[in-house]
Amino acid sequence: MDSLSQICLGAGVAVLVMGRRVPVKQTLLWGAVAGTLPDLDVLFDAGDAIANMVSHRAHTHAPFYLALFSPLLAWFISAVHKQPALFKRWWLAISLVLITHPLLDVMTVYGTRLGLPFTDTPFGVGSIFIIDPLYTLPLLCGLIVAWRRPQWCSKAAAAGLGLSTLYLGWSFAAQQWAVQRAQAALPVPVVQHILVTPTPFNTVLWRILIMTEQGYYEGFYSLLNRSAPLAYQFYPQDKTLRQRYATHPDVARIAAFSHGFYSLRQQGEQLILTDLRMGLLENYAFTFALTPDASVPAEPLPRAYDMANTVRWMQQQLVAAE
Repeated sequence: MDSLSQICLGAGVAVLVMGRRVPVKQTLLWGAVAGTLPDLDVLFDAGDAIANMVSHRAHTHAPFYLALFSPLLAWFISAVHKQPALFKRWWLAISLVLITHPLLDVMTVYGTRLGLPFTDTPFGVGSIFIIDPLYTLPLLCGLIVAWRRPQWCSKAAAAGLGLSTLYLGWSFAAQQWAVQRAQAALPVPVVQHILVTPTPFNTVLWRILIMTEQGYYEGFYSLLNRSAPLAYQFYPQDKTLRQRYATHPDVARIAAFSHGFYSLRQQGEQLILTDLRMGLLENYAFTFALTPDASVPAEPLPRAYDMANTVRWMQQQLVAAE
């Protein structure tokens, strides 16, 4: 999720655990810091553009490593504030803050490697967009109340966390409904993979991505107009090209990281590799240019992901569905 959501989640969890044992402002600060720490992996260069992409949400998001780090941070906090008697309580608070960070991230589609160091598999439920105000606002409101009314801090934090968690549950239920709808109206009888994710900032309009050997289909399903037939746009892919470069290290990495939801096309002497999960209508967040020579590092293409056009298109779809 976005940084604000993680900050609010971390601060809310910390306040809920610490209550009024320490000043609420102190708890809010350390909860926000701990909620941000896992995402600092973006500051480290993994070697090339694709490595940077797939290494995000890796070791710093693995509960195994976070569990090892949490007592060290808790000890530091209790030492700084001269609160040795509260070390165990800080340990519990920091542990929960650090572990809820990747658990929230795994609800998005990006890919979080929760199983490191035991498995390198990226996990992503994909039921919520990376930024969703309806998830973040309850947390933020609860923190504002906790800040201004310390005597209500635990109840305010619990209310914010409860509402945001209920919204996550709703997003998963809505996704499963959309998945069933997609499976009942496939554009072709044989498909390889089906992905259903929300369009930006909402859980009402869902994007359906269907991979086949010949290419991929993209369609949209609105919960505001559940009876409308699904219409798909087909984007052909060169099956021979995919097979020829299946073992290319960069193609293989994106293929594994995206669980097969990628496109590959030839453009002159270059190969254009796209992760199809993040974006829509050929407007994608992650596209790379590479060469058949695997020793040449892949280059990220300038992001053509135009959020303004995406939002305008979504508004048209939602208005049409009403």
